[in-house]
Amino acid sequence: MPFTYFIADLHLSAERSDISQCLFQFLDSDALQADALYVLGDLFEAWIGDDDQTPFNQQVASAFKRVADAGVSIFFIHGNRDFLIRERFAKQAGFTLLPEQVVIDLYGTPTLITHGDELCTQDVAYQKFRKKARGWWWPRLVLRLPLSTRRKIAENGRATSKENQKQLTTDIMDVTPQEVIDTMSRFNVTRLIHGHTHRPAIHDLTVNGQPAQRIVLGDWYDQGSILTVTKDNVSLTEHPFFQLTK
Repeated sequence: MPFTYFIADLHLSAERSDISQCLFQFLDSDALQADALYVLGDLFEAWIGDDDQTPFNQQVASAFKRVADAGVSIFFIHGNRDFLIRERFAKQAGFTLLPEQVVIDLYGTPTLITHGDELCTQDVAYQKFRKKARGWWWPRLVLRLPLSTRRKIAENGRATSKENQKQLTTDIMDVTPQEVIDTMSRFNVTRLIHGHTHRPAIHDLTVNGQPAQRIVLGDWYDQGSILTVTKDNVSLTEHPFFQLTK
């Protein structure tokens, strides 16, 4: 039976070989059997520009490209950690870049896919930064800086983010329920798939008087997390690192 995979929030870095090895094993095995693979943002812990051609970044690109070359369509939506990914890396990895919110026909069901950070409207400070970071001028300005400067900015940004999260309640860091309903209603869909919150679950809700579903992808901090969708079923599964590590 045809099926499609969705993953998000891997937060890859050279320092976490357990995560990258889990991903590489998935890409070298199960992913090759899929119709398509969607990566819904935060593939990397931080992305400072396509010119950051480290051996690790090239290894990740090559692993995805092997899947694409085998005939599997790979689609990518930017997250809040890797919104600076551009066409150069996408070409290296065999990605098709998608808008931050897009409706796809998933085996006959119109499905809205997104990273999900825009749904967390109670985090006002972050939404202000997001508006700037996803604008036209700020990314261009940042990408003109030397790589060393960008690396320091990314390190400082991660440290600041961790401190800010300590001050926020779990509700603020989660999606705003009404924003979810309003967004799904605007796109006229009854299924939404997103990541970002690191709270994997399948939520039933009502949109425009119709039964609807919000599917949240899990992060890869402690295990692999994969959503499999067929015409008749959706399945969220966790994959312990030791089962997928070579």
